Amino acid sequence: MDTLFTPYRLGPLTLRNRFIRSAAFENMCRDNRPTQMLQDYHVSVARGGVGMTTVAYCAVDQSGVSFDGQLYVRDEILPDLKRLTDAVHKEGAKVSIQLGHCGNMTHYATCHCMPLSASTGFNLYSPTLHRRMNVDEIHAMARKFGEAVDFCRKAGFDCVEIHAGHAYLISQFLAPRTNRRHDEYGGSLDNRMRFLNEVLDEVMAHANDDMAVIVKTNMWDDCRGGVTREEGIRIAQEIARHKVHGIVLSGGTVSASPMTILGGAMPIRTLAHYMPGSMWWLKAALRMGGGKMLIPTVPFRELYFMDEAKRFQDAVKDVPLIYVGGIQSGDNCQRIMDEGFPLFQLAHVLIKDPDFVRHVQENPHYNAGCTRSNYCVGRMYSREMKCHECVLRDGENIPASLQKEIAQLQLH
Repeated sequence: MDTLFTPYRLGPLTLRNRFIRSAAFENMCRDNRPTQMLQDYHVSVARGGVGMTTVAYCAVDQSGVSFDGQLYVRDEILPDLKRLTDAVHKEGAKVSIQLGHCGNMTHYATCHCMPLSASTGFNLYSPTLHRRMNVDEIHAMARKFGEAVDFCRKAGFDCVEIHAGHAYLISQFLAPRTNRRHDEYGGSLDNRMRFLNEVLDEVMAHANDDMAVIVKTNMWDDCRGGVTREEGIRIAQEIARHKVHGIVLSGGTVSASPMTILGGAMPIRTLAHYMPGSMWWLKAALRMGGGKMLIPTVPFRELYFMDEAKRFQDAVKDVPLIYVGGIQSGDNCQRIMDEGFPLFQLAHVLIKDPDFVRHVQENPHYNAGCTRSNYCVGRMYSREMKCHECVLRDGENIPASLQKEIAQLQLH
C-alpha cells in the first residue's frame, strides 16, 4: 500500500502518487468553453488527493468536436483554462488534458463541416455522412496535434494525452472497418498506422523536454473489422517507439462496443431520457426496445481489463503502461501495483467520490461503493456527468422510472 502513495517520475513530471483521474468526458463545458463547473470538479478531485487529473476531450480543431460540451483548441479559451490549471496546481496535483479528434463521430450542426474520416461513408451512430480526408488534410491535421501541445503549455497543463482509441479519428485510420483506403494510409497495418505516426512525430517535436505525453490506445476494438489483439500489441509497440512517457491501455469502441469500455449495462431508459432531440432517431430506437441490441451488456467485473493489459507487459518495453478499467477500491489499486503497473487511471469512483484517494490513504480497504449502474454515462449526452447519488443529494429530481432502472442495474 505504501507504493501507491510514493512519487513517480512521468517524463519531465513528478507525480505525488500513482492515482490519475482518467479522461472521462465530463460534459461540463458550454458552447465549447470551459465553465466554473469544470474547474470546480477538477479542483475537487485534486483536493481529494490524485497525483494528476485529466481534463477530458479537447479537439485539436473545431471539426473534431462531437458535443457542445467539449473543448476545441483556440486562443479565446486560454484564460479560462489557465485559471483551471492554476487552481489544480494550488491543490498539489498535476493536470493533463486529452487531445483528440472525433472524426466521423459528429454531425454538421456541431462541427460546422461535413465530418471527416479515413474513408467516405455513413455513420449510423451520429447519424451522418462523412468524407475521406485527402493527403494534404491528413498532414495538416497531424500538424494541428503538434500545435495543440504548444497551446496546452500556454494554458498551464503539465501533460497531454493523445486519444488514439475508441473509434475516434486516429483509430478510424487504424481499423479496417473504417479505413478502406487504397493509398499509403490504407491496407496493411503499417499503412494504417501512418497517420498515428505522423501525429506522434508532431506531438513529440512540440513537447520538447517540459511536457509529458501519454497515449490512450486500444488493446483491441472488440468488434468485427476492428483492431485485433495482435494488432493492438503492434500498435502499442509503434507508440512506444516514439518515446512517449506512458501508454494507457483501453479497449472497445464508442460506436460498436461501448460497454467494453465501461463495463456493465447501459441504462437504456436513462440514456433515452437525457438524449437531446437532435438524436431523435436513436432516442426513438431506444424507447422502442432496440437498446439492448444497439448497446449489448458486458458483465461487469472489477479490474476488467487486467488480463488483456498483462499481455502487453512482455511485448511493450521501456514505456510505463498505465492501467485503466474497473477500479472500485483500495484493494484494487494495490493489486494493480502488485501486477507491475506503475500508474493507473480511474473515473467512476471519482465521479461518485472525489475524495476517493484520501479515503484509501486512510483505509487501504476502502470501497467507494460505486454500484456501476452507469447512470452517470447515460445522462452525459445533455447534462454533466454525475453520479445518481450525488444528483439526489444535491436536490435534483430523477424520475421514478429512471430510479427503478438504476436499482435494477446496481451491483450487489
